[in-house]
Amino acid sequence: MGDTCENSNRVKLSDGRLLAYRESGVPKEEAKYKIILVHGFGSSKDMNFSASKVEHTLCYVHFFGEKKSDLDLVFQELIQELGVYLLFYDRSGYGDSDANTKRSLKSEVDDIAELADHLEIGPKFYLIGISMGSYPTWGCLKHIPQRLSGVAFVAPVVNYRWPSLPKKLIKKDYRRGIIRWCLRISRFAPGLLHWWVVQKVIPSNSSVLESNPVYFNSHDVEVLKRTTGFPMLTKDKLRERNVFDTLRDDFVACFGQWDFEPADLNITEESSVHIWHGKEDKVVPFQLQRCILQKQPLINYHEIPQGGHLIVHYDGTCDAILRSLLLGEEHKMYKPVLDS
Repeated sequence: MGDTCENSNRVKLSDGRLLAYRESGVPKEEAKYKIILVHGFGSSKDMNFSASKVEHTLCYVHFFGEKKSDLDLVFQELIQELGVYLLFYDRSGYGDSDANTKRSLKSEVDDIAELADHLEIGPKFYLIGISMGSYPTWGCLKHIPQRLSGVAFVAPVVNYRWPSLPKKLIKKDYRRGIIRWCLRISRFAPGLLHWWVVQKVIPSNSSVLESNPVYFNSHDVEVLKRTTGFPMLTKDKLRERNVFDTLRDDFVACFGQWDFEPADLNITEESSVHIWHGKEDKVVPFQLQRCILQKQPLINYHEIPQGGHLIVHYDGTCDAILRSLLLGEEHKMYKPVLDS
């Protein structure tokens, strides 16, 4: 049964922590498809997964002849038509969920499995992991594959410790150096890192994302002007030590040592695994996703030619993700030529 915390429903996990969630779409008792969405870094269960109002040149809705003003209605009609139940939740320490001081990749998997059991959504469900929400999603493919009907990764991050990544590709990647430095400071001098982030990284009360546009293309910048989907990444919030600790622990679990890598997984056509990525993603280079495909050729790869890291907020992307994941549909524009 769910408890209530202000505006959130919560379930009590086996270790006593409370996990907050919200439900959307059709009632789970009537649903044909049940999907758990795993939010990314600094986000929450209140993230937007529907039709955005941000322009981008590859607007999926153009292919179906709909008007931009009708996008959200079209998406909601799709949810009803397909019979989709959507379950959003606050990962540990985010939003209204209790923090887990022993957070790990495996603990994130356990949270998802327990949440599904508490809400009785059935023995199998779909997962959509967004950005840094990809590491719990990879963890589910490793540890509870029997529970998954299908998986979609949207702009997933890459752990530079994965042995299968070509050394010549990642050796000079400045992102790898930043991550290694942050991991080291996170473990040995977290207080110093907290001070540095608050004093140096965010010069005002704006979002950390807005203050670093170098990581985003023009379409992402338009998203950042309108979205409120990153409530923890402001200077005021980061001053709060519990918020900072949640973000730090999430970062360490994501980019630290794993007990596997995607290349090790037994992915078959029946696994129904999809990766959605933008070719102009400045946070995670698309070349790294293509390295994963070389080891796992049965993954369905969809690439948005002018997409950045925030493609989940682009017009029609969520529609396209659902059609691909649930119905096996795909528009040819999202199918890249992998040898280019």
